[in-house]
Amino acid sequence: MKKAYFNWSSGKDSAFALYEILQQKEYRIEKLITNVNEDYQRVSMHGLHENLLEAQAKSVNIPLEKIYFPADVTMDLYNQKMKDKTTELKSLGLNHAVFGDIFLEDLKKYRDSKLKEVGITGVYPLWKQDTKTILKEFLKLGFKTITVCVNAKKLGKEFVGRVIDEDFINELPDSVDVCGENGEFHTFCFDGPIFKNPIEFEIGEKVLKSYTLNKDDSQNCHEGTSEKVKNYDTSFWYCDLTLKEA
Repeated sequence: MKKAYFNWSSGKDSAFALYEILQQKEYRIEKLITNVNEDYQRVSMHGLHENLLEAQAKSVNIPLEKIYFPADVTMDLYNQKMKDKTTELKSLGLNHAVFGDIFLEDLKKYRDSKLKEVGITGVYPLWKQDTKTILKEFLKLGFKTITVCVNAKKLGKEFVGRVIDEDFINELPDSVDVCGENGEFHTFCFDGPIFKNPIEFEIGEKVLKSYTLNKDDSQNCHEGTSEKVKNYDTSFWYCDLTLKEA
């Protein structure tokens, strides 16, 4: 089997992609790699507490490594830290990197170009699959996931902090991808066939956060691609989840 690491976002697409890659038995996943905001100790973009991320990794039974970034990370710093980490992973014999991306061509091109610099090959088990089919199969398999962040320009407060089910899907506007593949929403996957046990958590407050960025800056967004600030969505609804102590 080929040794690989998995780029774990904590959300549903990652969970389903991990499930798919484990079924194929072509790759042996040695590590989960997750980007974390060091200022807030939360998963980047998702806003998820580190201890919930750690609980996922423990339940999946795959070692977790975190890459810490400041809240105001520049693309130059992002790229350098990612290159340092991928170079380290390559030195361990991990020649493949697995992602849960589905159809964002620019993002895949960006990832592959950066991986090529260090001699790693990207693997995309969900690539170009129909997102409605993916989500239907995801739910059929018994996965459970809750929205933790939604783009306030695309969805209202009522869509954050909700477990994704048929009602959620039916209520989505036609302009929103059912898997949130265009960044409309991000999720926390807390149960399913890859987990030894479900992650117990409590739902906290919902908060609207807006971000002010300098005109000429670039921002690392959607887990590792660059966009000019004029195209960067600056307002998000977050739902705070806390790990339920045993």
